[in-house]
Amino acid sequence: MTTSRTGDLLDPLCPTRQLLDRIGTKWTSMVVKVLAEQAPDELRFAELRRRAPGISQKMLSVTLQSLARDGLVARRVEPTVPPAVHYRLTDLGLSLEAPLSALRTWAETHMPEIDRNNQLADGVTPR
Repeated sequence: MTTSRTGDLLDPLCPTRQLLDRIGTKWTSMVVKVLAEQAPDELRFAELRRRAPGISQKMLSVTLQSLARDGLVARRVEPTVPPAVHYRLTDLGLSLEAPLSALRTWAETHMPEIDRNNQLADGVTPR
């Protein structure tokens, strides 16, 4: 069932707010970026983990499960021993890369200013 309603972002039960909670994590941004760079091809779990430094196996698994549940990532399992699991972005997932890329660019551009503001807030003389 598809509903097209505009939510209230200030309401904790708002579906849009809940979706933003899921896609707004650093791990989601990193996984989408890595898979977008590989698109339209797939990546195996281990390779995806190698290309996303700092993410634990558990956090990568949880992130991929969430993205797959939302229809942003497709998962394919080869019936081998052990099973080979492949991931790729769906068209919907690919459409998320541009806004996440813009957010990453904004963060990289403004990080020096943010760092200075944090130093000032902490009572440290900015470098």
